[in-house]
Amino acid sequence: MNGITDSVARVDAAFLYILGISLALLVFVTVLMIYFAIRYSRSRNPEPADIRGNWLLETIWTVIPTVLVMSMFYFGWQSYLGLREVPDDANEIQVIGQQFSWIFIYPNEKVVETELVVPQGNAIKLNITAEDVNHSLFIPAFRIKMDAVPGMDTYTWFFADEVGQFDILCAEYCGVEHSAMTALLRIVPDVEYQAWLLEE
Repeated sequence: MNGITDSVARVDAAFLYILGISLALLVFVTVLMIYFAIRYSRSRNPEPADIRGNWLLETIWTVIPTVLVMSMFYFGWQSYLGLREVPDDANEIQVIGQQFSWIFIYPNEKVVETELVVPQGNAIKLNITAEDVNHSLFIPAFRIKMDAVPGMDTYTWFFADEVGQFDILCAEYCGVEHSAMTALLRIVPDVEYQAWLLEE
């Protein structure tokens, strides 16, 4: 895809769907409350009506919310699967969080700090852990946020579809220099990546 991966598109679609339903419900409930406040005010109804159960209404306000919640779960689940189903041919890179930097270890044992360089046109799997305290790898451009926990291996992935530079942050408070725990994701053409990988 041009400029955005399928997993990113799924996350965005789930967010917009849930946001749209939430806004629609907010408007609907607000308008309904105003209508009832006016329609059934004391001046209009000095003698309150004796309203008892309505089977049809009770069914409607049970079924509709259930359908909406299940549909939101479906969209959320689809976006989750998009972030967890890693292609078989993905390039794997080890990511270690430590106070207060990110360390990236490549298959040829090249170790780089604060810069993640990956080849364009490839799926990238990040195997994540931490050395000291809890951290959280956050790459906003690719909707990635994955905890880095000492003694636990986690993972995430993305498709490096276009050349560019993107921010990497830590989204879990990890100490006094937490805000300085940043890195740079650089997506470069494959030829440039192979040459960079061999550099000392």
